[in-house]
Amino acid sequence: MSKKIVIDPITRIEGHLGVEVEVENDKVIDARCKANMFRGFETILKGRDPRDAIHLTQRICGVCSCAHATASVLCVENAAGANIPENARIIRNLALGANYLHSHILHFYHLAALDFVQGPSVPPFIPRYTGDFRLPEKINAACVEHYLEALKIRMLAHEMRAMWTGKAPHHVGFMLGGVSEKPSVDKIAGYIWRLKKVKAFIDNIYIPDVLAVADVYKDYKEIGKGHGNLLAYGVFDLNKKGLKKLLGRGAYINNESIPLDPDKISEDLMYSWYKNESSRKNPKDGATDPMPDKENAYTWGKAARYDGKPCEVGPLARMWVNGDYQSGISVIDRHAARALEAKKIADVLEGWATELRLDESTYKAEKLPKENYGIGLTEAPRGALGHWVKVEKSKTANYQVITPTVWNVSPRDDAGVRGPIEEALIGTPVADADNPIEIARVVRSFDPCLACTVHLIKPSGEIKNFRVA
Repeated sequence: MSKKIVIDPITRIEGHLGVEVEVENDKVIDARCKANMFRGFETILKGRDPRDAIHLTQRICGVCSCAHATASVLCVENAAGANIPENARIIRNLALGANYLHSHILHFYHLAALDFVQGPSVPPFIPRYTGDFRLPEKINAACVEHYLEALKIRMLAHEMRAMWTGKAPHHVGFMLGGVSEKPSVDKIAGYIWRLKKVKAFIDNIYIPDVLAVADVYKDYKEIGKGHGNLLAYGVFDLNKKGLKKLLGRGAYINNESIPLDPDKISEDLMYSWYKNESSRKNPKDGATDPMPDKENAYTWGKAARYDGKPCEVGPLARMWVNGDYQSGISVIDRHAARALEAKKIADVLEGWATELRLDESTYKAEKLPKENYGIGLTEAPRGALGHWVKVEKSKTANYQVITPTVWNVSPRDDAGVRGPIEEALIGTPVADADNPIEIARVVRSFDPCLACTVHLIKPSGEIKNFRVA
């Protein structure tokens, strides 16, 4: 006989996600991911100056705001046919790179590690699920110390970003035609000084801690695969046209590496609280029309698909597509790929900083088009991020955003195929239905960010009490 387990909300993620699973013979046989609140940014942007999106879409997420600024400015510049100076390209990379280091360290130490590391019985380490903490006492104690040290390292990464963007998290540095900050000797030196400390933490603490967890929790190398499809838009342009990137664009579908065609991206809506009229359309022709009373729907998340296939996005997808990590697709592989990606990025940032030219511009004036489409594809730390704009009479006629978490926590599509996290949960062993830590480990390995997926709710009716862990 099967039993239903509901974890709502999943804690230690960004935002509000509910997960409902059906367990039979101590294994998950079905799963649903529920984005519980509506995000209205697509509606907010209609009729506004397209350049407003560069600043407003950053408010979609406090962690990934630099990535939204990047996707949005690329989107608007694509519509305008803009050509930015080299200094602007480099500064954008330096800011986004710092955001990656901050986010990856945040995810492991302050969101996911406590699924494996048993902290002291004081907040914020409690409340928590009980049992199945396996790390040797010495390693566990070191990881708790590193939890605290990681807070200081994250601060340095935030400062690295703010040096080039005015502030963090929601910055003011990116604009159509370039960036507002200019390089100086002090800024370059300050960035590199902080980077060296962050890089030392990644090399000497972060990666060894992930490897220690992987060694003890070997069974999680076989848990949480899902469909096995991976997708990446590419990130960190190495030339002004964006044709060469540090982490390139591509997909891995049905065990085959293929090039990426943005026209094959679509969103299904059958199980989402939106009107079906724009289902299975590419975002440039899509719409965000809420329908909260829709029958059979169970989430505010849309079902993002590539050529009709559900795809996992994130560090593992990026590293796999680029040949940097192809050890497997699992809970452990996601954590390992994320740590190794942090190192890959940290290793190149100093070189980029020294490429800045003090006597060259960071901005080139560009005009908005009266009519055009624009697309901005990049990678947030959590995965593939796309912005699409339609400009009419120099105003935003339509704006669509597909965040990484829309890909990963997507519901069933119009054909009834589960989303990536839903599928990854199938087969997950659950030893104790009252302490389903195994489910939380699978979900958190994706680093879901529901702040990126949802934003608005109108409460009504009874307020329920529930336990969080």
